[in-house]
Amino acid sequence: MSKIGFIGLGIMGRPMAGHLLDAGHELVTVKRGTLDETLASRGMQELADPKAVAEDAEVIITMVPDTPDVEQVLFGEGGVIEGLKPGTLVIDMSSIAPLATQEFAKRIQGAGGEYVDAPVSGGEGGAINAALTIMVGATPEGFERAQPLLEIMGKTITHIGDQGAGQTCKVANQIVVALTIEAVSEGLLFASRAGADVAKVRESLLGGLAQSKILDVHGERMINRTFDPGFKIRLHQKDLNLALEGARSLNLALPGTANAQQLFQACAAHGGADWDHAGILRALEALANHEVGQS
Repeated sequence: MSKIGFIGLGIMGRPMAGHLLDAGHELVTVKRGTLDETLASRGMQELADPKAVAEDAEVIITMVPDTPDVEQVLFGEGGVIEGLKPGTLVIDMSSIAPLATQEFAKRIQGAGGEYVDAPVSGGEGGAINAALTIMVGATPEGFERAQPLLEIMGKTITHIGDQGAGQTCKVANQIVVALTIEAVSEGLLFASRAGADVAKVRESLLGGLAQSKILDVHGERMINRTFDPGFKIRLHQKDLNLALEGARSLNLALPGTANAQQLFQACAAHGGADWDHAGILRALEALANHEVGQS
């Protein structure tokens, strides 16, 4: 069993940490207000800062919102690198910029650690059910060390390539997810405006070529109008920004991605930055002056 420092106990981080505790690992985290009772009752302890966590743990896992957050945790004042012991495994499971990830890896390895980027897909449900898809960028040795821990939290673990490759895969994932959510939204909006029973339309589509997990999970959210996250629009906006910034550096056009980002921005402008990303439907409804399910 390992002594693990887990930093980032948000919507997904909490259940992920819980699975590690259930597997018998000892966990510590950074003190941020009151520790979740379900984690505290299972033995998770709080320490003053990331430096103290690194001094106490053999493995560090980060699950925070954005690139600057990872940089602050690892390299800011009282950061992980100040307490890093030789051989410490650092696994970043956040979704951040691939180029920054490569730089972070160099700095951690230069300090004697091993760096793995392992962003995830599957949302809150995947985290709760230990069914996440995990996309890994690592050396072969780093992947071998990380894999047993990742298998506790996820169902599909793929070693994509060297450090940064996991984050590149996650950006691609977020492009596909955003465009598929938009496609499901447009299909259901069309069916509703034409007077069809959208629940029966979704049921029928799930049996054909249009079938997808997004049609299944988010299509139901749209019909039931349950837009609590899930995965917040503002976080998906961040991921699409990474995609569009990367596309510019590669001289690559991503018109569908840019359009999805504009629809997310429309949601944010109407106070929906913290809606589930299925809430992209509401931007399309505003354009159509029609709400899915209206008679």
